[in-house]
Amino acid sequence: MSQRKMLQFSTGALLLLLPWFGGLVLGEVSSDFSQCLDFFYNKTPPQGITDVGYQPICQRYRNQYRFASLYHRQHREPLYSAYILSPADGKRPNVSWMYEPQLAFSRASPEMKPFHTPLDQNVIESQAMLRDYRNSNFTKGHLNPSMHQKTIEDREATFTLTNIVPQRAGSNSGPWNRLENEMLRKFNAFCEGPMYVITGAMSYESGDHWINNRVSIPEYMWSAYCCPSYKPNLPESARPFFPTYAAVGRNDPNSGEEIVPVDVKARASVRGYDVRRMTLETLEGILRQRLAMPVSLFRGQCQ
Repeated sequence: MSQRKMLQFSTGALLLLLPWFGGLVLGEVSSDFSQCLDFFYNKTPPQGITDVGYQPICQRYRNQYRFASLYHRQHREPLYSAYILSPADGKRPNVSWMYEPQLAFSRASPEMKPFHTPLDQNVIESQAMLRDYRNSNFTKGHLNPSMHQKTIEDREATFTLTNIVPQRAGSNSGPWNRLENEMLRKFNAFCEGPMYVITGAMSYESGDHWINNRVSIPEYMWSAYCCPSYKPNLPESARPFFPTYAAVGRNDPNSGEEIVPVDVKARASVRGYDVRRMTLETLEGILRQRLAMPVSLFRGQCQ
């Protein structure tokens, strides 16, 4: 297909989405990640995700790009957030939750903003609201966790609902939290360069599940990292984890066990929220089957 025809096709696809977009979107909420490619290995976002319902967001806070998210407008949640891991130099910040103005108005500020009431109806329709999570029995699950970000500003920037999915408390504070801490330990012990992380959510295969009839509930969480530069002479126990590794975690204790088996010996409070570690290739195979798209997370498999 010629470049001109591709441009015509892309523009036509965007125009079909105007009821969701609220206008042709420019700036930080755009048709690609061109303003924030540094958050992806080899400056290449995941390939093969072709659904026009996904909206790239270069997450901007205090006049600086902090990470990237691919947002699904209809589901009102991100498919994934991509970031460079950098261990926090302080505690979890006490900051107001924020939203993305440009999801509602193309000419709005490119900076994420704190929630204030009343909000314009276009904002409410374009993305998740804090009230969606009230009395829902779900926590606000970070895809880019604040403790994977070094500075206070970077940590504050993770508190936007465009980086959040409905996550069960048993997962969020249990096995998934342990996985996030495990990634930090591997980075500190063995990674000699940047560690590129992509963390996402996987919808139910049997049909969408919702909170407040607005925000899609994921059946699983998933994450993968790429550390292209790591210490030579890795100990035998660490070699399977480099340069890439991945995991899938259960967000529903009643799900089947084809993807993540249940540890029947786990404590009752976290049983059913198990996390299965796996190779990058295995995770990509699962995503390809569930999304029906030829997903490739890291260019050249991070080699």
